[in-house]
Amino acid sequence: MACLRLNREDIRPQPIDQSRAEKTPNFTAAQVASAPTTSQSSTSFGNVFVPIDMLKLGPDVGSKLVGGAQGLTSSASDAESALLVAVNFVFTQLKLNGSTLSMLGRNSLALEVREMAVAGGTGAFQLSRCYVRTRTHSIDRTSGLILSEYDVYVLHY
Repeated sequence: MACLRLNREDIRPQPIDQSRAEKTPNFTAAQVASAPTTSQSSTSFGNVFVPIDMLKLGPDVGSKLVGGAQGLTSSASDAESALLVAVNFVFTQLKLNGSTLSMLGRNSLALEVREMAVAGGTGAFQLSRCYVRTRTHSIDRTSGLILSEYDVYVLHY
């Protein structure tokens, strides 16, 4: 986060790691809907989840927690593993405390690197235009931990 400079138009990658740990006390993902045909779908088409995930500065377990990711994900295709993602990155630490970025887009899970749009932001990210490149860093099927890396490119004033 230290490379983010405010008060000028600038594009910089902002690495953010989103940790989803289903078996940890700080994780919540509620399934709020599914289609009648979801159980027959190889892609879980029709599932809708409301996740709350941790945002950290790095992929290590001891990395500094800087906020959370809150939003909505939905299985968006009956032909491939892809999600419709509407998520707010909510920053609670450092100089970005109280700022948010709102990410919206299609996350095609079969691709190594995926891109999604950031529709805007609040606080330090007012009037921003952005995009996100994301990849899955690791999946631990035993613990339920899914670690995704987000490189956020922010254009702001």
